[in-house]
Amino acid sequence: MSRTVLIAGASGLVGSAAVDSFLDAGWEVIAVSRRRPEVCSAKPFRHLPVDLQNADECMSAFGALSDVSHLVYAAVYEKPGLIQGWQDPDQMAINLKMIQNVVEPLTRGSPLTHVSLLQGTKAYGVHLHPIRIPARERYPRDDHPNSYWFQEDYIREKAGQAGFGWNIFRPVIILGPNVGVAMNTVPVIGVYAALCRELGHGFSYPGHISYPREAVDTRLIGDACAWAADNRQVWNEHFNLTNGEVFSWKDLWPALADFLHVKPGLDKPLSLAEYLPSQADTWARIVQTQGLRSLTMPQILGESHHSADARFGYGLKAAPAPAFVSTVKVRSAGFNQVYDTEASIRHWLTVLADRKILPQPARHAEGATS
Repeated sequence: MSRTVLIAGASGLVGSAAVDSFLDAGWEVIAVSRRRPEVCSAKPFRHLPVDLQNADECMSAFGALSDVSHLVYAAVYEKPGLIQGWQDPDQMAINLKMIQNVVEPLTRGSPLTHVSLLQGTKAYGVHLHPIRIPARERYPRDDHPNSYWFQEDYIREKAGQAGFGWNIFRPVIILGPNVGVAMNTVPVIGVYAALCRELGHGFSYPGHISYPREAVDTRLIGDACAWAADNRQVWNEHFNLTNGEVFSWKDLWPALADFLHVKPGLDKPLSLAEYLPSQADTWARIVQTQGLRSLTMPQILGESHHSADARFGYGLKAAPAPAFVSTVKVRSAGFNQVYDTEASIRHWLTVLADRKILPQPARHAEGATS
């Protein structure tokens, strides 16, 4: 059986982790993204810089492939401002067309046997209303327009025609090292801490309301994709994914201040979606003085500063309804990987500093914790 996986959206949070996971598992990897993914593995892989919205470009690139046995589809199109786009029919149509542009040529020329697709807790309507606790994969589909449903229905129909298996993963808040993406809070925290240090401000928790959440390390998602690809007995199923514990951002804040060696501050609600872009010149100065990569504030943040406000509870007057999911199904199927969420965030902040995207933490001369 051929073991060649094509990973669409390979420069994103899940895509780059999937590249690492499949390389580590001994697969041949074709990474598809407009910019080459930055990964941890030193093993070689093929990179195809393809615009997934361009049907002709996709047909030319993917129609020429004859060895792809598996697809991990981790690409997503998000409009500026992020959250409003989740209910935008145009955004839904673009996301459907993108996956079609990948799958159609692959099913014509390659021995495609399995597709992994990403959803999330919006599948349970968490962005629209309180959800059942815990959310379980067996619950009926939440009745609202969603890119997820258009993509899932297409994959199910295409699987019936072409004879491949599929899995749909529903991760919660994803933690990883990627910059310039839609929803990664880790670089937002690192940039905010660097600005606080540079300006002599306390590293204050920027939200109004703290409440318990779940997160998942992107390495866990990549490994889950590789696990499912090799296990036919778990095909054609949905699986929730979490680190295996709950946490709150506010309760993590003192540990993050300690790890980043930045002066802690009293809680001070602040819209990072507004504040961070206003400090673009300060960031440029940090980049120059610290010898960092010449990445601008927008190049690092992508749309993640908008999702950070929501995650930190900025603007909330009361805690939202809980939004926890069950991972009993995936554990019962044999995938039992877990991560310490605080350690996960520390790990990825370290990776970003080692890559010279964030400054190395420097102990604050006064008021820093030990």
